[in-house]
Amino acid sequence: MIRGILRWALAIFYAAAGYAHIANPEPFLSIMPGAIPAAEAIVFLTGVAEILGAIALVQPWSDNMRKAGGIGLALYAVCVFPANINHFVMDMAREDAGLGLSYHLPRMVAQPVIIWLALWVGGVTDWPRRRRSSD
Repeated sequence: MIRGILRWALAIFYAAAGYAHIANPEPFLSIMPGAIPAAEAIVFLTGVAEILGAIALVQPWSDNMRKAGGIGLALYAVCVFPANINHFVMDMAREDAGLGLSYHLPRMVAQPVIIWLALWVGGVTDWPRRRRSSD
């Protein structure tokens, strides 16, 4: 039951984030590393990817599609991590420290948890609940 609740919570989070990427891309563009080409297109496509991943997580017809959604969202979280690090570095370099450590440190810690959570709610892994087989 907890997996289902967290699956819906993560799907709602990603769907809202995806909508925000499409409807208001400016905050996301401002934290993109400068070396990233076609930043506007990437922000738009990441929004689409978040929405599609959210739909895949909660659709009731296919376990394989749910797993694909979990894998896709986990990979997405890995791929955007450089932008999160860039945002952290940019904010800390500002005189007012931007959003500050109280925002950035939990965000950095949460990223691996979000990656795991996408895989877990997608049914890709049962870790840490998987039982070890006895030899």
